[in-house]
Amino acid sequence: MEKELLINFVKNKIEDLKAVDIVILDVTGKSTVTDCMVICSGNSKRHVSSIADNVVVQAKLAGEQPLGVEGQDTGEWVLVDMGDVVLHVMQHDTREFYQLEKLWA
Repeated sequence: MEKELLINFVKNKIEDLKAVDIVILDVTGKSTVTDCMVICSGNSKRHVSSIADNVVVQAKLAGEQPLGVEGQDTGEWVLVDMGDVVLHVMQHDTREFYQLEKLWA
């Protein structure tokens, strides 16, 4: 899937499950791992895990296999690696602590 389509796909799928504070960061040239990071928050461990799981399930149904998923067992911070796009779903406190937006800005 083309990068812009993948970004929109991820954004739509996290919005489907009411993710909040969605930020899309272009990290092209800043990261050797990905070109784009999508960061959002969930209200609880279950909400964080459900948001990430929805992206994984819907991506597979669309023929896009995620490269990896980390943190789903704890639900504090779940990372979904889609290649050109990496999704970070975090609880509010975890997001405030790590401040990824400032790190990659």
